[in-house]
This record gives sequence, structure tokens and C-alpha cells, in this order.
Amino acid sequence: MSHFGPDDLARQLGRGLLSFPVTHFDAQGAFQEAPYRDHCGWMLEHELTGLFAAGGTGEFFSLTPDEVVQVVGAAVQETNGRIPVISGCGYGTAIATGIARGAEKAGADGLLLLPPYLMHGSQEGLTAHIEAVCRATGLGVIVYNRDNAIIDDETLARLCERNPNLVGFKDGVGDIELMTRIYARMGDRLTYIGGLPTAETFATPYLTMGVTTYSSAIFNFLPEWALAFYKAVRAGDQAHVMKGLKDFVLPYIALRNRGKGYAVSIVKAGMRAVGRDAGPVRSPLTDLTAQEDAELRGLIERATA
Repeated sequence: MSHFGPDDLARQLGRGLLSFPVTHFDAQGAFQEAPYRDHCGWMLEHELTGLFAAGGTGEFFSLTPDEVVQVVGAAVQETNGRIPVISGCGYGTAIATGIARGAEKAGADGLLLLPPYLMHGSQEGLTAHIEAVCRATGLGVIVYNRDNAIIDDETLARLCERNPNLVGFKDGVGDIELMTRIYARMGDRLTYIGGLPTAETFATPYLTMGVTTYSSAIFNFLPEWALAFYKAVRAGDQAHVMKGLKDFVLPYIALRNRGKGYAVSIVKAGMRAVGRDAGPVRSPLTDLTAQEDAELRGLIERATA
């Protein structure tokens, strides 16, 4: 059973840094619950406001609906109500509503609704899809605006009027004009979350548009660094932020950009570098090369020296 109702969830998420645990697999690609739970517990030893289980960094796209529920259930058991657990949710409407109901039964506190599979829908079609998920569950729902599922401010306003459990908006587009229109129209009706790849890069400019938090994948392997960076953003400490960007984030991004799908693979490589191996990524993703692993390890060592 959920520990955070939709309104409580929205308030909690806006108070601090969020992260997604990677999903642990063995060499054959099977989910490994024990090390996954251990990792969630380790993350909770650090200051964290919410956990996105089976999200993008958790390879939601490679999990079956039953596996999503299993992963979310493991995170729920490990967190034990200390912070909200938000389940990844997506694919077509029928599958997404099924995942939503399964996640609710597993004890999730909210849903992160990722884009539907493959297709580009109209604003009317996306409205029907989002609304179906909202109405399939009592959980708080966060819409992830990105790729083939980009809704505008008018669509979002209509959805919020009809669905009180739509409590969050996560931006993965980087359209400043759209984000400004959304915040100007919706104000504090929603909690706004930064969701562009390596969200640290955009944290400072987005803060001025009401985006008080973001989900840090880097937290998986450098939690202290990620927290210090987030606090510098919130404090307006530009010297700290720029040093973090130049010394770590931008070189990290350059390494990430060498391969398709590396936004996830590089996080698991970071886990290996700090001695918390989470296993390989599932296909169609590929892991970093040995040389790239070594380069990342050196970058992490310099960042934590």
C-alpha cells in the first residue's frame, strides 16, 4: 500500500534530489533482486527525496510488465516508506494501465509515465492515453514530456483540471519557451522535474522556471558529489556549479556521447568503477568498452580526489 498520497508525493518530490537506481542483471540478463535491494538501501544512506524504480536509467524499456512490478516491489520493500517510490510506466495504453495497477498493488507511491511505444500521437490521443493511466489508479502520476509524447501547455491544463492525481511534469525536451508557458499557466499546481539527459547540465537555468528538482543518474555511483552539486544549484553557488560542470559533467557527457544508448550504459560503468557492479545492460544496449571504462574510472577518481 502506498505511503504517500498524490498531494503528499508532489510536495515531497519538490523538496530535494531524486534518483533512479539501475536495475541489476546477471550475465544472462536475469533480474537480481538481492543486489538491487542492497543498492537501493545504499542509496538511502544518503539524502534523497524520491526513488524512480524501473525508470529510464533502470532500463524500463527492456523489462517485461511483470518484471517492472517485481523491480518496483523490491524497491518498495527496501525503502519501507522512508521516501516515495515512483514506478516506471509506459508502452501502449492497455499495457500502461496494467503496469499502473500492478505497481499500485506492489506498493508504489507514484507513476512516471514514459512515452508510448514508437507512435507519435496527436494532442487528443496523448490526452486519452494519459487520462486512462490517471484513471486506472489512485497513485500520483508524473508525465514525462519527451521524444514522441510532447504535450503542450493547453493539453496539460485540461488534463490537470480533470485528473487531480496528475501531480508532476518531468521535462525531457529542453524547449525553454514551452517550459515557460507551462509554468506560467500551471504555477504550483504541479511539481516540475528536470529530465534531460545528465540533468545536472540544465539544473541552474531550469531552476529559474520553477523546476526545483531533477533526477540524477550520477547519484548511483557518486551520491555525495551529486548531492553537493544539487545543493550548490539551489544555493546559487555558481562557482561550485561551473567547477562541477567543467571538471566532471562535461567530460562525462563527452564520453556518454560516444555510443548510442550510453546514457544508461555509462551509469552501470560508473557502478563498476566504484566497486558496486550491477551487471551488464540488456540488449539492444551495449556496455562501454574496456578503454572507455578506464577513462570513466579516471574521471571519477579525479572528481573524488
